Amino acid sequence: MTKIRSICVYCGASDKVDPRYITLAEALGRELARRGIRLVYGGGGVGLMGACARAAHDASGDVLGIMPRFLLQKERIYKDVDHRIVEDMHTRKQMMFDEADAFIVLPGGIGTLEEAVEILSWARLGLHAKPMAFLDEDGFWSPFFDLLERIIEGGFIPEEFREAMVHSKTSAEAIDALLDRIVVLDI
Repeated sequence: MTKIRSICVYCGASDKVDPRYITLAEALGRELARRGIRLVYGGGGVGLMGACARAAHDASGDVLGIMPRFLLQKERIYKDVDHRIVEDMHTRKQMMFDEADAFIVLPGGIGTLEEAVEILSWARLGLHAKPMAFLDEDGFWSPFFDLLERIIEGGFIPEEFREAMVHSKTSAEAIDALLDRIVVLDI
């Protein structure tokens, strides 16, 4: 078993969301800091992204933001934490993947969904065995899990693929589930 030292968090970058989602992101940031797990995230200071990073930083957690240059104004970099500025989204996503031992997906929009699905696709192709947790308190991700069940029932992915991810209601539950699913590949 390998200890998870770093978790990449995918989440929304909008401030115009239900405040419950901001509170959830803050709780995750604090829980990561409490456990001594580094937060790797998209680098922004807005929305759930900023809330999670501020909470982790305020709780003396280790935080790494990775921001593409073209988003510096839109996502307003959170300057109080370490950052790497990259040239494009592909570099950002690859670096976030490389810096993480596991992933947590908070509520978010199409970009959040795209990032999560790409990591799941890479797992399906056997490119990694890093676990992923989807975190919500209100069933936000339930329709996604319903779709995955339909995909499994249709024979497009094997039933064992369910083990690559979990659906959690609390930050502690999500992190515990990831710790239970960490896999070491024989390479």
